[in-house]
Amino acid sequence: MKKAFALSGVLIGAMLFSAPASAFDFIGRADTCDNTAVLRSITHRFAYQVRHVPHLPQVDIVSFDRIHQHRFIAATEKIRTSERYCMATATLSDGRRHSVWYRIEWRMGFASIGDGVQFCVSGFDRWNVYNASCRILR
Repeated sequence: MKKAFALSGVLIGAMLFSAPASAFDFIGRADTCDNTAVLRSITHRFAYQVRHVPHLPQVDIVSFDRIHQHRFIAATEKIRTSERYCMATATLSDGRRHSVWYRIEWRMGFASIGDGVQFCVSGFDRWNVYNASCRILR
């Protein structure tokens, strides 16, 4: 049993790291700016953020609109990850609307499996992680 598990891990690792650069593009993948899994992740992580960072209003994201991609960096042979930069307008539970800037990186999730999503809601970056007005994710 241990040999089979170890062998499957080696095969999966070999498939991930030996694929040609074109296999690392977003073309034909579901992780676009309007992907519901990406938006759900932002919604849940934002809810966690406002409850655990002092002096932020206790609001939730109710909906997204005006979702669009504003930049895309394709994978190359040297850099095997693609980045999609997106922007949306979020309506919060208090009725106010804020810009949301987010980046989707393919193969940047936990242990390089899945996609990594970084986001910044304008006006809610209390510790200035993404610079003024979410500039780093723009």
